[in-house]
Amino acid sequence: MAITAVPLHKNMKTYTMKQACKLTGMNYEALKFYCNSGLVPGLKRDQNNRRVFDERCIAWINGLTCLKRCGLGIKEMRHYTQLCLEGESSIPERQEILAEKREHLETQLEELRKAIAYIDEKQRFYADVTAGRTAYCSNVIDTTQSDRFRDNSI
Repeated sequence: MAITAVPLHKNMKTYTMKQACKLTGMNYEALKFYCNSGLVPGLKRDQNNRRVFDERCIAWINGLTCLKRCGLGIKEMRHYTQLCLEGESSIPERQEILAEKREHLETQLEELRKAIAYIDEKQRFYADVTAGRTAYCSNVIDTTQSDRFRDNSI
């Protein structure tokens, strides 16, 4: 997914709240909350006071959605938004925020890899037991008396 700034132009397409929800994958209440929380700067309203989103707003909201998936909370997203509004001078601080989140995500990814490895190992063990290649034993029940199998795992 390429994340680039959408240049401002005179004939920029605009979207209703419903269309913005569809384009961003957000539900109405969540998008309204983001708007009311100041997370969508530059948001305009039409003559009937309804929110009007342009392509830049949609791109920004999609970026916020990604930041949320990265683990940023509302308070952090507000701070990040404020930094973005400061312009180029705040890039180093934004880079630091993203680097910290990336490091945290890498740690989570490693934990997930370990969990998947555990499941894979357990699935192999169960397959071997059911195929008769390994005796069943368990860490939670005594299988030494009447069971013909022994399991060395949970």
